Amino acid sequence: MVPMEKLSAITERFQYLEARMAQGMSGDEIAALGREYAELKPVVDEIASYKQLLDDIAEAEAMMDDPDMRELAEEELPVLRERLPEMEQSMRLALLPKDAADARPAMIEIRPGTGGDEAALFAGDLLRMYQRYAEARGWSFDIVEQSLSELGGVKEVTAHVKGEGVFARLKYESGVHRVQRVPETESGGRIHTSAATVAVLPEAEDVDIQIDSGDLRIDTMRASGSGGQHVNTTDSAVRITHLPTGIMVVSSEKSQHRNREIAMQVLKTRLYDLERQRVDSERAADRRSQVGSGDRSERIRTYNFPQGRMTDHRINLTLYKLDQVMNGDLDEIIDALTAEAQAAQLADLDA
Repeated sequence: MVPMEKLSAITERFQYLEARMAQGMSGDEIAALGREYAELKPVVDEIASYKQLLDDIAEAEAMMDDPDMRELAEEELPVLRERLPEMEQSMRLALLPKDAADARPAMIEIRPGTGGDEAALFAGDLLRMYQRYAEARGWSFDIVEQSLSELGGVKEVTAHVKGEGVFARLKYESGVHRVQRVPETESGGRIHTSAATVAVLPEAEDVDIQIDSGDLRIDTMRASGSGGQHVNTTDSAVRITHLPTGIMVVSSEKSQHRNREIAMQVLKTRLYDLERQRVDSERAADRRSQVGSGDRSERIRTYNFPQGRMTDHRINLTLYKLDQVMNGDLDEIIDALTAEAQAAQLADLDA
């Protein structure tokens, strides 16, 4: 049963926000209240639908005492009652605590793990997989920093993804992705196993992280070019080191000013992620189950090319449509991970 007092409290808070925003206020205050209003709006709509169903059931039950209306009530009541469990489940899901970062843009960092050149090639395949997924959802996908191997694989890449609900959809991608296939460089046809790590970080906002300028060392250097007329002859690349944590960020676009902006944004995002991991680790001690611990060393998925199979080990999901997955068809996987995470949250609430 959904607690009605909680529903009333949410509705009252929403009505307060609505009235407060109509009064006019400063830009910062209206932005903060606007975010809370937007988060509560779908929940309040769900509450209204749920309460309407309860009212309809009560009305139909009252009609059972009226001989003239009894036949109609006997038809309507089973239909209304049949909808109730599904509506209660939707209501409970709507009331689950929300991750404040779900609506934010994200940074994706991909690095090869074990496997040498083949791991770097696979890291490039993962990059293209996420690019295609972003394109399918209408998101922007911009490469912030990229280092390529001699064979065209990825040594390291950071991408900035912007759009609706980016972090909510991509946050379960963090971890070790393992591939089993015959490398292009393998003449004997033997299957090799290699891996790449993916980290998905919610983009930090200025209010999240305050950085003391004294904690930074900023170096400029010559950006690497592609040779010939494209060689960069100016010291435009920027490297920022956060001294307390040792985190180092490099950006090597053509504009030094733009590089400082990019590097600072990536640095803030990594520091914000560190803080989130610290808080999550404290909470995890009280959790009975999770879909992935957020540990970047956890093996989360295997891509088996000879069998055309993708297996997500966290939820024991196996799909025999590897080509589609590598082309960015990730919704079935992400939907299953989201549903499992919600089920774990509900189980914790019921415990």
